[in-house]
Amino acid sequence: MATHRGFRPDTQSGAFTYEDYCRWPDGKRWELIGGEVFDMSPAPARIHQDLVVGLVVQVHGALAGTPCRVYVAPFDVRLPEADEADDDIRNVVQPDLAVICDPARLDDKGCRGAPDWIIEVLSPRTAAKDQRRKRDLYERHGVREYWLVHPTDRVVFVYRLEEGRYGKPDVGAARGETQVAVLPGFAIQWDGVFPDAVAD
Repeated sequence: MATHRGFRPDTQSGAFTYEDYCRWPDGKRWELIGGEVFDMSPAPARIHQDLVVGLVVQVHGALAGTPCRVYVAPFDVRLPEADEADDDIRNVVQPDLAVICDPARLDDKGCRGAPDWIIEVLSPRTAAKDQRRKRDLYERHGVREYWLVHPTDRVVFVYRLEEGRYGKPDVGAARGETQVAVLPGFAIQWDGVFPDAVAD
């Protein structure tokens, strides 16, 4: 699909579906939440990408021998509200990192249904959406574990689903290690994510 400079969907709230999304030109990244469009361009800062790479290297190694797979953006996660056809889905997001342990949720388009674990690395342009809109969306759709990583303050917010709700997050320094509930026995080693950090 050709890129159209200056293209932007009409921002009428709640109007868009996955069918619309698939017709938009390449060259920009978009997300839909409740049919509302969010522009994901420009590309994230270098520190953001460094952290995503550091995280995915560890996670990928931990998934060997399991049915779980890890994917990084751009990777479409479609979150239907019920049994609607793909074309009618109004929630399409691109998490920085998504772990899916049910192979039936994966197809050539990406993932349909909730990943088991999602990590978002916060950036100034997307922080408010990640902390509110996406958190609420992931809770409602049953994402079992949702992490938000602040790259400059080195803080991690960990939401874990209990009885269908997240409640207050566990908040801690992104130092040492943080256990992953959906992958028992595995922990993120933060020195491997922030390799240039000075040891405490």
